[in-house]
Amino acid sequence: MSIYLDLIRWNRPAGWLLLLWPTLGALWVAADGFPGWHLLLVFTLGTVLMRSAGCCINDVADRKFDRHVKRTAMRPVTTGALSVKAALLFGAALALLAFALVLTTNAVTIGWSFAALAVTLVYPYAKRFFSMPQAVLGVAFSFGIPMAFTAVQGSVPPLAWVLLLGNLFWVLAYDTEYAMVDRDDDLLIGMKTSAITLGRFDVLVIMISYLIFIISWDVSLMPHVQGTAFYIAMTLAFGQVAWHYTLIRARERDGCFQAFRLNHWLGFTLFAGIAASYAMK
Repeated sequence: MSIYLDLIRWNRPAGWLLLLWPTLGALWVAADGFPGWHLLLVFTLGTVLMRSAGCCINDVADRKFDRHVKRTAMRPVTTGALSVKAALLFGAALALLAFALVLTTNAVTIGWSFAALAVTLVYPYAKRFFSMPQAVLGVAFSFGIPMAFTAVQGSVPPLAWVLLLGNLFWVLAYDTEYAMVDRDDDLLIGMKTSAITLGRFDVLVIMISYLIFIISWDVSLMPHVQGTAFYIAMTLAFGQVAWHYTLIRARERDGCFQAFRLNHWLGFTLFAGIAASYAMK
């Protein structure tokens, strides 16, 4: 069983936390406060399950490349410790469990889940053809936002699209930090990433993307989320972005990887500010 836990990065929860916090933030906004235990459970478990299924798909797709990258060389599928068939079957089982949760919501959300699955399947191959595959990941990692609104309201209002677009820039920021860790290896094997495409403008674009994310969420949520907690959270978020700059400005592997792993605290900060503001109404 431990090999399957390694496959889904169970000991590295940053991946599914990056998905979870903006999804829960959108869920709170859509419900105008606590959304109820049912939807909280559906979206929390669904996020973990789909992120885990995505890891299975990604590792199968990248198995011939991962062996040449220091960070990924020991992944189970790459080393042969787990077969391609076993990884795909496990991923399919996880996706079906996530779909079973979605079936407890409504028809609109179920429809959106198919689109989310399609993007999840496409992303691992985007790195072969697109110079900015992180943008594709941004779409995949933002699908929880419109689904949160459809689960509560039955539709996707303009606010949800603004939040989705802002979140896409956040994904671009932190996944470019992630790509900076592997840039030397990716250049050797011909992989396409935003870190390679942006070149010497990588740090600048990351900082701009962070600012677009925070400002777009701040401005769009002001009419809906008010109170001291929200503004404290926004201030802390800007502080964290400044800290990330100090970690990545030298473009060293350890600093870039640390910045990436700390991003879930940025997401948590914004979610906590949103939830606390509704709780204080």
